[in-house]
Formats: sequence, C-alpha cells, structure tokens
Amino acid sequence: MKGILEVCANGYESALAAQNGGAKRVEFCDNLAEGGTTPSYGQIAFAKKNLSIEVWPIIRPRGGDFLYSDIEFELMKEDIKSFKSLNCEGIVIGILKTDGSVDKERTAELIELAKPMKVAFHRAFDMSNDMEKALEDLIDLGIVRVLTSGGASSAIGGAENLGKLVEQANGRIEIMPGAGVNKDNLKTLISKTGAVNYHASAKQFVKSKMLYRNTDTKMGSIDDEYQYELTSTDVVMELVGIINKEINNI
Repeated sequence: MKGILEVCANGYESALAAQNGGAKRVEFCDNLAEGGTTPSYGQIAFAKKNLSIEVWPIIRPRGGDFLYSDIEFELMKEDIKSFKSLNCEGIVIGILKTDGSVDKERTAELIELAKPMKVAFHRAFDMSNDMEKALEDLIDLGIVRVLTSGGASSAIGGAENLGKLVEQANGRIEIMPGAGVNKDNLKTLISKTGAVNYHASAKQFVKSKMLYRNTDTKMGSIDDEYQYELTSTDVVMELVGIINKEINNI
C-alpha cells in the first residue's frame, strides 16, 4: 500500500490547496476550532464539481461530545443522504454511548444508509473507554479507516499507542494518525507507528485585507478575527514529500 496524505480541509479553498499540493483525499469539515462539524451542501457540491481528489465530508452536527440526541441523529442521516446524492467517495462519522463504547447500532444504521459510500470513523475513537475493544467493534462493522491520535492530545504524544493499534489492526482496517501532524514530527511518526497514511490540516494563518477594523467588538470567541486559517499548498507538498521519501521510496 502506498502512503498518502489526507488533508482536513475547512472549505473549498483549503481543499483545492490540498489537491494542488499532492494530497489524495480531503476530510471536509467546518468549524475546525471545535474539532470539525458538518460542512454545507454548497461547499461539497462545489468541491465535487471542481476537484479530482476524493471528498469525504465529516458528519458531525455539533461540537462537544459524541453522544447524540434522536434529533441530532436524524440530522446526521439527512446530511448523509445529501452527500450521497453528490457522489462523495465516503463520509466520516463517530458515535459513542454514554459509557464511552462505540454505538454499534447507530453506526451500523449510518453505514447502511451511506452505501455505496465508504465510511471512516473520526477521533471520537480517541474518546472511547477502550480503544482495543473499539477497534474490533469498528472492524466488525465494516469501517474502512480510523483517524486517531492514539488517545493522546497529539499523534506524536500517542505514537506508542498508535503503533500498537497498527499491529492490532493487522491490515483489517486502516489506522491513520492525526492531530498535530507536521513536517517536524512526521518522519518520527512513520518510524514509530508503522502507519502508512497520515492526516493533517497543513494550515497557515491568512491576514485579513480589511482596511477598516472595529476593535471594540467581536463576532465570536476567536482572539483575532482579522485573520483566518487556510490549508497551504506548500505545507501539503512538504508533508507529501516526506511520505514519498519515507514510505513510497520515490
């Protein structure tokens, strides 16, 4: 299996930068500051129309935990139907029960609804009460990939656990390290975990071009609202280069 980079894209411009930098897949998210929520139909429609790489929207109706109400679950199903109509290659989900175990029943329902799209499981996995058990549950369900930091706040911090998960998976499911993956730690992650594919936002801050700035009020909780984050083509190229050198031997 050839190693690839998946980019967590916070919009079409980031997804385009990911494609231009050599990424093979984007996990499409809104609200990265909350860990990612479901992107708009318009963003995904535009991406599917104009991009050639795989587009996998996250299905997450809100930030916070991964225990969803009946209404939230119905919203997730409606979003899946919408993205299926756009012929997305896959979706990314994550649902837990109150005790921290994988909600197998609801996950199975979403997998069935998503067909023929493939389904990956996001970092809700890292919040589970037993990652070894959760991994076996996801394998049984037919999940194709797990995005995980190994239960730590960053992939490099969870590198030892990531290596154990790769061994446990033994090719039955893809373990994809993510959270804080960058040019300074990617080579170490490759050597320590044995994982093939990696996940990164590869983002940089872009300064606002506004000339007039009202500094007396704010629209949200971000400290500096006159800048925003976008994926950088150059950063993506750098990460892809490391993967090619360390895994693909190009």
